[in-house]
Amino acid sequence: MDNPPRVVIVGAGPAGLAAARHLVEGGIRPVVLEESARAGGQGTRRLVAHMSHHRNRIYGRAASGMAARETVEDAVLSQCDFRTGTLVWGSHAGRLELLGPDGYDSLPYTHLLIAVGATDRVLPLPGWTLPGVFTLGGAQVALKRHASFIGDRIVFAGSSPLMYLAAAQYLRLGHPDLTILDTTPLSRKIRSFPAMMRHAPKTALQGISLMAELRRAGIKMAFGVALKAIEGGERVNTIEYATRGGQIVRTPVGAVALGYGLRPELQLAELAGATLRYDKRHRQWFAQVDAMGQATDGLWIAGDGSRIGGAEAADAAGFLAAESMLTTLGHPAADPLKIRHSRRRLKRQQCFQDAMTGAFQWPAASAPNIPDETLVCRCERICAGEIRHAITTSLGPVEINRVKAVTRCGMGRCQGRFCGPALGELVAIATGEAPGYLRAQAPIRPVPLLATDSEHT
Repeated sequence: MDNPPRVVIVGAGPAGLAAARHLVEGGIRPVVLEESARAGGQGTRRLVAHMSHHRNRIYGRAASGMAARETVEDAVLSQCDFRTGTLVWGSHAGRLELLGPDGYDSLPYTHLLIAVGATDRVLPLPGWTLPGVFTLGGAQVALKRHASFIGDRIVFAGSSPLMYLAAAQYLRLGHPDLTILDTTPLSRKIRSFPAMMRHAPKTALQGISLMAELRRAGIKMAFGVALKAIEGGERVNTIEYATRGGQIVRTPVGAVALGYGLRPELQLAELAGATLRYDKRHRQWFAQVDAMGQATDGLWIAGDGSRIGGAEAADAAGFLAAESMLTTLGHPAADPLKIRHSRRRLKRQQCFQDAMTGAFQWPAASAPNIPDETLVCRCERICAGEIRHAITTSLGPVEINRVKAVTRCGMGRCQGRFCGPALGELVAIATGEAPGYLRAQAPIRPVPLLATDSEHT
């Protein structure tokens, strides 16, 4: 064959690993690109060596099968062209632009699976950029990768199932002082629970088990609060919030972990040709894919990078995407029962996530209350007042990318990953329309001007 197929997977989390496994079983040796030093996604992040003896304490019952799963994953990756420490910063005309240990490179592909996962979703409040304030995912990385607590007197704030998981993991490793401030009322969680049980009872009960574990340990949990401000000097020292009854409470803190669930990483998918669609229930943009994860000819997207669903959904989506790839390559179809089972697993977890939007609410209604002096874009130091002023000036049609161009909000190192949701809400308030999305531009991550490989500079 003049142009043999080249199958590339970007991301070695649950979706990418499931796809690699099925492709290897089908006789394909894919290239697997992973930005970090080790395989594993956020929820299934592998522990560093000196934390491995704490596996059972951190993961509880889920720890029993983790070592076996990692052994299987390593066996699969040994049959792939597995490249760690490799950042994919752009895509154009059937090629990926890479920055790896040996410098810059350009990798052509015929079949591409993007499985890069998601990022914490945050809404700014005064003081959220102080030292000692982390995202919820950052708090987990500190524990699993760096074997470190983020501080003493930790407050987990926002509204996300990850708050309860991260708090339980900190508790299991002996952290003595934890507080949870959940902005969603408990009544909304109770109201959403039957639908969550209907779609994924095991997952729903795991969440209840985490909350019960924290309750038994005496961890303070407050629901339906309104986060007002995080205060401090060289480091955070206080968080202020209002109870459901309107009482203002100021609590001393040593660190804050903040988050409102996850937002998919869409930049690479958009550059590679995917179409994005707005989901009103989640108040987010997702990549548009078919039932097998295919976005366009030669492009598949799976896992949280397509639609937030968690590790089980990612595993099912990775298998389906790989099966679709194999079919386009002329391989025999897999067992129809296995395909139907994977589709049901994926659908079940996605419906569970839909139901969970009521239990863990994105606080869009709080966006009008962000004080003018609050930093929205920490990279470019753009405040909410500057964004509001730009919106009211003569810009022509008010649109999120136009506001970005005028204010520079979203032009910094994170490329709008953390300020984009808030910017979208501020623009939506002015227009009365759904929040827009920031168009992707390469490089999607910061890259140095010089590389060790001078041929590609």
